[in-house]
Amino acid sequence: MKLRINPTLECIAICLGALLLGSSPQKAVAQDATNPPYLNPQLSPEQRATDLVRRMTLAEKATQMQNNSAAIERLKVPAYQWWSEALHGVINEGVTEYPEPVGLAATFDAPGIHTMAAQIGIEGRIKHVQNLREGHTGIMGGLDFWSPNLNIFRDPRWGRGQETYGEDPFLTGRMGVAYVTGLQGDNPKYYLGIATPKHYAVHSGPEPTRHFADVDVSKHDQVDTYEPAFRAAIVEGKAGSVMCAYNAINGEPACANQYLLQDQLRGKWGFQGYVVSDCDAVRDVAANHRYRPTQAQGAAISVIRGMDNECVTFTSRFGDPVEKAYVDAVQQGYLPESTLDTALIRLFTARIKLGMFDPPDMVPYTKIDEKELDSAEHRAHALKLANESMVLLKNDGLLPLKPGIKKIAVVGPLADQTRPLIGNYAGQPTHIVSVMEGLKAEFPNASITYVPGTQFLRTDGTPVPDGLLTTPDGKPGLKAEYNEGMRRGPGGPPSKSIATRTESNVKLTGTNLPSEVAGKKIFGVQWSGFLTPNESGDFLIGIRCQGFGRITVDTKQVAMAFGGGNEATSGVGRVHLEKGRKVAIEVSYGTRDGKAHAELIWNKANNAPSPEAVAAAKNADVVIAVVGITSQLEGEEMPVSEPGFLGGDRTSIDLPQPEEDLVEAVAATGKPLAVVLMNGSALAVNWINQHANAVLEAWYPGEEGGAAVAQTLSGKNNPAGRLPVTFYTGVDQLPHFEDYGMANRTYRYFTGKPLYPFGYGLSYTKFAYTDLSVSAQSVAAGQPVAADVTVKNGGQLAGDEVVQLYLKFPDVKGAARVALRGFQRIHLDPGASQKVHFELNPRDLGMVTEDGNPIIAQGDYTVSIGGGQPDTVAPVATGHFHVDGQYALPE
Repeated sequence: MKLRINPTLECIAICLGALLLGSSPQKAVAQDATNPPYLNPQLSPEQRATDLVRRMTLAEKATQMQNNSAAIERLKVPAYQWWSEALHGVINEGVTEYPEPVGLAATFDAPGIHTMAAQIGIEGRIKHVQNLREGHTGIMGGLDFWSPNLNIFRDPRWGRGQETYGEDPFLTGRMGVAYVTGLQGDNPKYYLGIATPKHYAVHSGPEPTRHFADVDVSKHDQVDTYEPAFRAAIVEGKAGSVMCAYNAINGEPACANQYLLQDQLRGKWGFQGYVVSDCDAVRDVAANHRYRPTQAQGAAISVIRGMDNECVTFTSRFGDPVEKAYVDAVQQGYLPESTLDTALIRLFTARIKLGMFDPPDMVPYTKIDEKELDSAEHRAHALKLANESMVLLKNDGLLPLKPGIKKIAVVGPLADQTRPLIGNYAGQPTHIVSVMEGLKAEFPNASITYVPGTQFLRTDGTPVPDGLLTTPDGKPGLKAEYNEGMRRGPGGPPSKSIATRTESNVKLTGTNLPSEVAGKKIFGVQWSGFLTPNESGDFLIGIRCQGFGRITVDTKQVAMAFGGGNEATSGVGRVHLEKGRKVAIEVSYGTRDGKAHAELIWNKANNAPSPEAVAAAKNADVVIAVVGITSQLEGEEMPVSEPGFLGGDRTSIDLPQPEEDLVEAVAATGKPLAVVLMNGSALAVNWINQHANAVLEAWYPGEEGGAAVAQTLSGKNNPAGRLPVTFYTGVDQLPHFEDYGMANRTYRYFTGKPLYPFGYGLSYTKFAYTDLSVSAQSVAAGQPVAADVTVKNGGQLAGDEVVQLYLKFPDVKGAARVALRGFQRIHLDPGASQKVHFELNPRDLGMVTEDGNPIIAQGDYTVSIGGGQPDTVAPVATGHFHVDGQYALPE
């Protein structure tokens, strides 16, 4: 098993030479007296950008075509790093981290997502100001945020589905618009930040093949499933940027795709912003897709088709500076310089609209109080969204737990861990509340016993004994090479050497550094040598560190860890070792805050349920099992050696066997059992559904996640989250993973019986739906339709209800079985009622024909409004209306 940090931080790690040390301080350039037009705030951003680009040489233009945009001092253009991320919180230190997006989708609370995104934008602005003040121009300090992820989570096996808003295009679109408008702010002249919906557009795994895969997809599925959320984010949300994907679609790489970039994005949708590539996707155009024979030609066709800014992992490619491809493309006749200018004008228009070329006093977002960073208000909203994301999947009356409960046994490997709470693409908050911490706060009078119960997903370990380690030349210990930055990937060259010595082990602290390194804030070190085990078996081997750490065994990367601030984090991976047979090991470590700490750890692997967990269950009044998976198992293109996982994706959607065995062992005691699931994708928990008394889906719920879980178990939070994905009974219900066709996928086209349906979720109270009325029984095609329903809380507890509107369409080939077309989250006290109103605009009433044409079809429609899908256990009210004529919708 290889446990690891979130994927963005892995990307950071891969190019550590550039990212830990490669950023030079931004140099201030005094304005001259001529005040050229591009520095005149009275002109439009487009006019200013055009004037600026006109003044550049070809060589200068080429340096602006990548995320590491260089300074052009003679034109007063500062260096700028376009690469920043803010999927569910700014990826930086000391920030607020909200639930992972799949959990945000479960809230069905678009206004709450808008508020969150605005808070993220504020924190991003603060970090940007701080970075400028510190002279830092590396990644994660800019104002262009490569979020949200609007890919459709079509298959639960995809490891990055946790980053998305689920499987439904309508829900994803509403959440995407809410995020984009919140992050970009409401100032008419300046962006708060720029949102970058990604990965446009047909992209959802498998991870191991993404750099060369060519996806075949019908026009119907593109228009009906893969594009609508992006369209909404662009047309309604006015997103300033879009990221194109790695894979090819129907023979053309996404970053050079005529249909996606020209016909749809800039053509039918009228997009005026800039397109950034996924990192190294432009390199893939020639190197992996073989769509063009050279890097210059690959870059040229990407720009011609509409890509404006190339994200690169390294500042060099195949031995040449990245910018050389653009100079060559122009000089060799593959790329008109005027087309290059068009891309650059888009880029500088964006920077100008961010206020980067105006006096700070003119830009309102430069005046944000830095106390708003990770403020109490932001943390309270993180807790609110975490509570709203909780989905109660089963409850026989065990929950909420009785206030007077005396003895609680908590088992499961995740209950005391904090890193899994924030999922992938996450920054480092100042504090994270574990489930155990939440339970102790929520049940102060109960005796709470915690036993992990299994070694699976634990990163505990003891130091590897010194006597088992030898240097490359056979001496005791390991060779330690201290450098200005970390090695660029396993086996890669280090940056400039500072010191080399032999050390007995990886036992780095701030007090035992070489004199040449002591006092340095940023440095890297690589230990290399051999491990000769003194017994045979499976071991978990890894690194515990503050900063970034990575370990390889016999050149195979097995573990990674990232710990920010004052937190040390462990990462371990499973390897098989034979007594007396030495294996080569390399440990790479880097820090950028001077808090040096790293140690090599291991543990003998044993995944059997522990007797202590069973004993604790027998002695308890109730058992809470906190189990699931983590972003160290599912995520972005990464090695994982555990059964059921491959390259960041999953080959099985079952709960991993060690946890299944643990749950069954404690259930056998006969004590009441509540299972809390932590995961970013659907789990086929069939046995648990049948045998547990209660099942709570918690996702990766963010920095306040442990408090939200505990408050839901106690009843302080009445759960109202709904599933944004279908929970299938197993992979046997799914088409082939590489098949992007939507037949029998997601609730809209799935014809089987799932374990839990999309939109499903229980409450501690009961709601009823009555008096559904439709504005007209018959309407002309193209006219809106209104619907009203009365919702009543007929139970004894106050609670939220997610009111969902679904349509069933006339019998036209291509129409979905049923489709979500409206939702509102409301709060009702016991006995209270509320009339809920929906307005269905023409696009809400639309469907897509088999040939891929969006229309409003003539015929009879069924509208169902309730707490979930029609024809499930959810309470619903149903009505009907008829559409006269057919109406063509714009793509």
